[in-house]
Amino acid sequence: MTTLYISYPPRAAAGDSGVPQSCHFALVGDGGNVMQQGAGALGNLRDMVAAARRVVLLLAAADVTLLRVKVPPLSGARLKAALPNLVEEHLLGDPADCVLALAPAQPNSSERTVAVVQRAWLEVLVQALVAQGANAVSAMPSQLCLPLAPGGASAALATDDAGIELTLRAAQYEGMGLTLPPEPEAALHTVRALAGDAPVTLYVPPAQRAQYEALLPSVGGITLEDDHWAHRIAASRAVQLDLAAGLAASSGANARLWQRWRWPLRLAVLALLVNIAGLNIDWLRMKREADTVRKSMEQTFRAAYPNEKVILDPAGQMRKNLAAAKAARGATAADDFNAMSAALGEALATLPRRDIIASLEYRDRALNVKLKPDAADPGALAQVQAALANHRLSLTESAPGVWQVRAGGKS
Repeated sequence: MTTLYISYPPRAAAGDSGVPQSCHFALVGDGGNVMQQGAGALGNLRDMVAAARRVVLLLAAADVTLLRVKVPPLSGARLKAALPNLVEEHLLGDPADCVLALAPAQPNSSERTVAVVQRAWLEVLVQALVAQGANAVSAMPSQLCLPLAPGGASAALATDDAGIELTLRAAQYEGMGLTLPPEPEAALHTVRALAGDAPVTLYVPPAQRAQYEALLPSVGGITLEDDHWAHRIAASRAVQLDLAAGLAASSGANARLWQRWRWPLRLAVLALLVNIAGLNIDWLRMKREADTVRKSMEQTFRAAYPNEKVILDPAGQMRKNLAAAKAARGATAADDFNAMSAALGEALATLPRRDIIASLEYRDRALNVKLKPDAADPGALAQVQAALANHRLSLTESAPGVWQVRAGGKS
């Protein structure tokens, strides 16, 4: 996936038509590598705009005002609603005609930065990108997309049809922009004056570096660097301020993105419904089979015991009646307490020591035998198991010093 960065020139350079001749752009991969860069009219970037996962619009510093405003301790939604009133005294026009974006709070400060840009102008730009197929659009001030060294300031000078565009970044969320006359030496002095005593890193186009280097001796405290996309992209990734987030036009890009997932989501929902229907059909089939088996068991039980009025558990009642019938004939079930205790007594008779039982407990058709401490040697368990097997009983050690006798041994 790629991100398309577009550096939009200031409105002052657009001329009488209001449309700039060209915009610098860079197509960037997920790793931050610049895959393609150049300049061209915004309307000619349709293919790259549509193919990119996200379009980041870097607005000229001269067109975005950054205000430092003291904000009250309000929640996010209330603070957003109060922003127009907080910045009203700092603006010449109506706050409703502007897009306002609030920067994150800074430690130990009650003031926050508010970015202000003309709403109608920004909407036209974002709508143009959405019309070209942009999936998501963000807009950032260019002055915040310059690298910033601790304790210093960053600036950039670029020449266009209106003159020299000055971009200055003084802090993490502080900066400004000006359009200056086409006089490089005067531009350097302006940079020096606006930065105060802080050392300045000045980014200039590589083709103009020699010209500015020749003028540096007259201005101190300025270090020249080549202006390129890599440092602007790296700086922009740390900026948590999006001027396009509050525009209705940008929602069209999100809607376009969701349209791509419309059919996959419908197919996923359809597959889920098919699976749910299949599970319910299978459950109904198994329920019918269970009802048929139960009815068959009830019929068999009623045929054998016609006098039984209430049938709750045909299988359980059948076992109980069979056990009662065997007991009436003098026969005992293998899991009967008397049968198991008698068989256990016979098995214990084969041991050298017979007084090893501390207690007996009959529960859930099993005989639990608690042994006296250190009463049985390890060989006793195997000897008693072999003896009980002749009575179709099994013996297991359910816990240390506890034996459990159950029906089911081999005869």
